[in-house]
Amino acid sequence: MSRSIVQPVGQKRLTNVAAVRLKKHGNRFEIACYKNKVLSWRSGVEKDLDEVLQSHTVYTNVVKGVLAKSKDLKAAFGMDDQTKICLEILEKGELQVAGKERESQLSNQFRDIATIVMQKTINPETQRPYTISMIERLMHEIHFAVDPHSSSKKQALDVIKELQKHFPIKRSPMRLRLTLPQQNFNSLSEKLTEWKTVIVSKEASGIQLSLVCEMDPGLFRDCDAFLRNLQGRSEILAVSVHGEGDINTDDYEGHEEVSVSVSASVSSTSTEPKKLPEPVAQLTEKMEKQKLAPKSEITEGEVKVKQSKCSTCDAIVGDTKQYREHFKSDWHKHNLKRKTRQLPPLSAEECAADEEINDSLGDLKEYSF
Repeated sequence: MSRSIVQPVGQKRLTNVAAVRLKKHGNRFEIACYKNKVLSWRSGVEKDLDEVLQSHTVYTNVVKGVLAKSKDLKAAFGMDDQTKICLEILEKGELQVAGKERESQLSNQFRDIATIVMQKTINPETQRPYTISMIERLMHEIHFAVDPHSSSKKQALDVIKELQKHFPIKRSPMRLRLTLPQQNFNSLSEKLTEWKTVIVSKEASGIQLSLVCEMDPGLFRDCDAFLRNLQGRSEILAVSVHGEGDINTDDYEGHEEVSVSVSASVSSTSTEPKKLPEPVAQLTEKMEKQKLAPKSEITEGEVKVKQSKCSTCDAIVGDTKQYREHFKSDWHKHNLKRKTRQLPPLSAEECAADEEINDSLGDLKEYSF
């Protein structure tokens, strides 16, 4: 006896699709879209609906190709126009992606957030931005997790606030041009002093006064509203102001360059020993205590030795090369963490002992008694 082949009527099988799912009125509705087109549609890049949807059909299960019933569509959406329903699902539904695709999207958004943070922040000591790799490392240290449903800019501003609690980082100032009548300058000057604004230039033209200043971006709205009350106006010249030029060790706030002049020629007629100047005597005493900088060879004539001091560790660390290497050392990193907690710096020996104690406590936590 021959058997007849039973073919499903309400099924339409699709492959290589991205499904957008929406739960409404107790039912699940899905639409079949092209990959990488849904986000383009939601961001406004893609305008053609046919480039986004594989078909203007609503499903209950895209993978199995099960179509949605008309009575369920009317009960949930109040209509059976599938194109309009597809638009609503495309706008409000949840995009179903594979694990690797989701990981790639989160990784890209994490990179975008780090880029925004880098553009909007600076190192308060050097007045220059951190590198993108350093920002990403700091974000990992505060255990930041990307929210795919929130904008990158909003999350970047939240990251900046969180980073300021643990690391030396601040918002880069924005440069403004403020124009107002000269008789109202005194009122504005008091506010600018209260806001700790840096005035770059001031120029008078007739009865109008023009100021170029740098202020914290969070104060821009208050400044603009206050300026309007004074019959003035504001103009944004630069959203973010960074330091220009190459980064030099002299730019660090904790860097102090000390010049040591040692004279090898001693007058034969002088019987009294020469007393070293007070700065040189203090430097010699500090060098004996810290024992960080190598002894400089004294040759005939006058030898000039440059020493660099790290304010974070409160120690002299030698020449420029040794100063840069010191910034990478565990000693400096340990004191940097203590500085953020407003604790005094430790010496190299105290730092090593402190780390040994922390390692021992960490080992004890791995055992249960």
